[in-house]
Amino acid sequence: MNTQATVDFHLRSSLFSMMRMYNLLASQHGITQGVGYVLLIIEKSGTPATKVAPLMGMSSSSLSRLLKNMEEVGLIYKEASTNDKRVVKVFLTEKGVELRREVKKIVLEFNEKVCKRVSPKELEAFNKVNQIIKEQVQEDLELIQMNNKSNKR
Repeated sequence: MNTQATVDFHLRSSLFSMMRMYNLLASQHGITQGVGYVLLIIEKSGTPATKVAPLMGMSSSSLSRLLKNMEEVGLIYKEASTNDKRVVKVFLTEKGVELRREVKKIVLEFNEKVCKRVSPKELEAFNKVNQIIKEQVQEDLELIQMNNKSNKR
C-alpha cells in the first residue's frame, strides 16, 4: 500500500493545512493557532489547567509555556480552586474574551464553509470514522504504555 493513501497521511495533510490557515489568520490578531484553541477551550467558569493539555494534545510543559505567555500578554489569569488548592483554574481576561469572540467567529465561518460542501450524511460518516480512529489510537497508546512499563522492569 502506498503510504500516501493511508488514513494517517490524509489526516496529517488536512491537519497541517488547517494549522497553516489558522496560523495565518491568528497572526493577524498577534497570536498563534495554539493560543486560539486555548481561548476556545477555557470556560467562563474557569478550566483546570490540567484539562487543557489533553484537549490540545500537548505535553504539560509545552502547555505551561503557552499559558505563561498568554498570561504575560494579558489574555488569561490563573487562580487556585477554592475547593482544592492543588487545582489551578485558568480564566480569560476581558482582552481574552474579546479575542475569543474573533477566534470563534473564524472557526465557525470555516466550519460553515465546509458544511456547505459536505452533506449531513457525509459529516455523520466522517464523525463516525474519526471516533473509530480516536478509539484505535487510544487502544494503541495503552498497549505502548504497557509495553514500555514491562520493558523497564
